Amino acid sequence: MGAVKLQLPLPKNVDGVTLDPNPDWSFDALLVELNSIEKKLNGSSKFPLPFIKAESRELSASKNNSQRGFIMQVSDDDVVDVERDTKDEVGDHFVKGRKRFACDEIYLSDSDHSEEGLGIELQHDLMDKVGLVESALSELAHEHQLTIAEEMRDQLSALEAEVMDENEKLASTLERVERNTEAQREMSRKFDMQYQRKIAEALDDHLTAVQRDHEHRSQIEERRIRDDAAREEAKRKEKALQEEKARQEMIRAEAKVQARLEAERVEKEKAAALEAERKAAKEAAAAAEKASESLMNAPSEANKVPKDVTSHKHSAVVLSFQMIHQMTEGGNTIRASENAQKLEEKRLMIYNEIASQNEALGSGSNKACRKYEMEIARRIRTITGTKENVRVKADELIKLISDSTCPQSISIAMFAQKVVSLCVNPTGSFNSAVYAYGRVIVLVTSKVPLAMDILIGELNKVCIYAVPKYIIYSEAAFQTKEAYYKAIGYTEEDGKIESTDSYVDRLSAYMKLYGALVQTEVEGCQNLHGLREGWAWIARFLNVLPANLYTAAALQAFLEMAGFALHKRYKTQFRKMLDVIAKDFLTALKDRGDAKLNKVIVNIRNYIESNQFLKEPEGWRLRSNLESHNFTPESDHQQQYGYQQNRYYY
Repeated sequence: MGAVKLQLPLPKNVDGVTLDPNPDWSFDALLVELNSIEKKLNGSSKFPLPFIKAESRELSASKNNSQRGFIMQVSDDDVVDVERDTKDEVGDHFVKGRKRFACDEIYLSDSDHSEEGLGIELQHDLMDKVGLVESALSELAHEHQLTIAEEMRDQLSALEAEVMDENEKLASTLERVERNTEAQREMSRKFDMQYQRKIAEALDDHLTAVQRDHEHRSQIEERRIRDDAAREEAKRKEKALQEEKARQEMIRAEAKVQARLEAERVEKEKAAALEAERKAAKEAAAAAEKASESLMNAPSEANKVPKDVTSHKHSAVVLSFQMIHQMTEGGNTIRASENAQKLEEKRLMIYNEIASQNEALGSGSNKACRKYEMEIARRIRTITGTKENVRVKADELIKLISDSTCPQSISIAMFAQKVVSLCVNPTGSFNSAVYAYGRVIVLVTSKVPLAMDILIGELNKVCIYAVPKYIIYSEAAFQTKEAYYKAIGYTEEDGKIESTDSYVDRLSAYMKLYGALVQTEVEGCQNLHGLREGWAWIARFLNVLPANLYTAAALQAFLEMAGFALHKRYKTQFRKMLDVIAKDFLTALKDRGDAKLNKVIVNIRNYIESNQFLKEPEGWRLRSNLESHNFTPESDHQQQYGYQQNRYYY
């Protein structure tokens, strides 16, 4: 065991006495110093003195300890306990302020016997030599240790009590929280049951109301179905009655026509028989008198057949057709190709036959036919440039024309006249809707072929350039200019002939309708007057007709409508045709020197030079839906079609 370094666990300065032992002092010097301190303390100490030693702190000479330092024996356990208590109970300032004793001369032996002997001796020496300061310091340290230990025990007891209280409070709180949680769960279960009960009641009420409403609706629907069935039955019976009446009227009218035709035939046969008898008697008398003369004169007499015996169908030719033949007999005033004239005559014969038949049926006085006329006119004037509208209107018109309530010949004539009347006073939307008109015409005539002949015949009657045909003015053929104007298609209103501008506008509308018709191609349907007829028209037009304001306007309108489709079909041939127009027709127009022709010349030249025939015209492709700005209200057409309602078919 090594040397032990002692350090006082007390402040360095107590009542002016500094505790700073010199580790190199001898034992005698230490006694002297302690005696000095005792004297000072006895004189000025504030502490009570437990005892006073009268003897001097001197050791006997026999022990020879005057020059030796004292030896202190300290047990290892005591050192450890003192160090632990000092560190736990005394503040850092005591530890830092302690002085250290250096006991260089203390001999610590490992022998138990020597330690016990030395301990007894040292203890005897220390007890004998303890002074007042040492005892006070020792008592203070001991009291301080006891005080700190007591305080620590008190604090530990307080902490234990506080911890126990906190545990009890925590346990109580947890128990209360569990009770509250259980109460809330129970309340939630009650609320859930109540809510589910309310939901079930509400659902039951709702289902009951739905069932009641469904039953009510079912009753209303059944009542409506019964009422509709009753109305349909009434309409069916009324329609059947009307059809029966119309059929009876048609039968009577046909019987009248047949009777009249039979009477005419009988009269003609009688007249022919009488003429034959007269002729035979005349021949017999002549033969009896002059046999030679009868042989010579018999062939000439046989050739004397009455010129007024003609068929019934030629007696109903319209005024314009009669005027054309009269003008032809008077001189060569008509320019038209031979094929065009034959086709025109054929269509006019069909047209006149239908007109005669309709007149015999009394179309003008038949109320049912007047109703159908209004229905057909309404369908036609509401045609727009959409696919669905065209399909619906075509189906409705086919159904109306095929309806047995009104004779089909009358319905066809109504359809043709209402379509052609679209060109009278055309509106701004006419150019975009004319292709839709052409498509409807093709769809209808594919189901009713006779309607195409009647329509073209109606168009040729109001516009000679659709043939194509031109009438030359001649004083021998026409007594006045007004008569000539009427022959080429001018209209008269309030005794006055319309202006040239108005006539040209109407002429252009007719030709646009004709051009839109011939260029129309519908998948699954045959156009009875298609592009082949359009190519023939333009060829006949350029070969026969002269170049003037009327023919130029007709050509411009036709090219604007049909040029795109003609180029798609004929390509290079059509371009050659346009070259002929640019070199010959436009040159002839320019040579006339008429200022009114400048506009149409510029328009045709611009059409050819800018290749407008390569672009789709406006309205050529039908739209999928209807745009509001292209819709034409029904009121805009009332003026166009209102005056046609009272027109009879003849």
